[in-house]
Amino acid sequence: MPEAPNQHLGHDGASCPDSYYVRLSENRLHSTLHSQGAWQPGEQHMAPASGLVLAEIERRLPTDKIVSRVAFDILGVIQSGEFMVDVEVIRPGRTIELVEARMRHGDRTSVHARVWRLQAGATEAVAGNEWTPLPAPEEMESQQFSDRWGGGFIASLEGRQSAEARPGFGRSWVRAPYPLVDGEVDPPTAAFIKLVDAANGMAVREDPRSTFFPNVDLTIHLIRQPQPGWGGFETRVAFGPTGIGETASVLSDEAGPIGTAAQSLTVRLGEGARQ
Repeated sequence: MPEAPNQHLGHDGASCPDSYYVRLSENRLHSTLHSQGAWQPGEQHMAPASGLVLAEIERRLPTDKIVSRVAFDILGVIQSGEFMVDVEVIRPGRTIELVEARMRHGDRTSVHARVWRLQAGATEAVAGNEWTPLPAPEEMESQQFSDRWGGGFIASLEGRQSAEARPGFGRSWVRAPYPLVDGEVDPPTAAFIKLVDAANGMAVREDPRSTFFPNVDLTIHLIRQPQPGWGGFETRVAFGPTGIGETASVLSDEAGPIGTAAQSLTVRLGEGARQ
């Protein structure tokens, strides 16, 4: 049992596993410093947290159905340290099912997820989309997103970004070197989902040191199962005039576009922000 149940493993400079989490029991886990968020040192980043929640669904409720939509609501700070993940089938079905999961710190839930899983079918004859494919990762320049963002999760990522990136728009690739849970193989879809919440930091409109824009949710729609490896993003960020905004992304793997993601933002002006 870790000695600091409310801290990331490695928070004190001690070594920690090359993973985002360590499993303590069937449904109890502990965060490592690699999962650390960008806004506060004592929190988890939503990206690995969302991947972990989906991975627990896939691990505990295996199926041949395909994840179609994942909707996460962030109910508060995702605290570092120990937590539990509860999983439940809400709407069982042979061809369509709805599954729910919660990340829980004691009696407090920080992340609530609902996942639609649909029966696979042979529709290759009519497959198609209107999304523009991204240039391959090797065609983009190396990008250190940790130059702008703090936290262990962003520091763990390898990034690429196209030269035309500007405030509010960017085409990017990222990949993570570590599995979600020490000693375990990421389920295929969860391996991709653990990257997606990072989209909110890839095409920022304003300096995050003076304008704060955390997301309160993350909704992902997929048209096929992602391939492991690089995750691609064509991201647009919009801020409205009354304190809310949206980060919207077309998602890709190296085989092409696979879906979309949207994040609802609460936008707050800090000291030094433009007036």
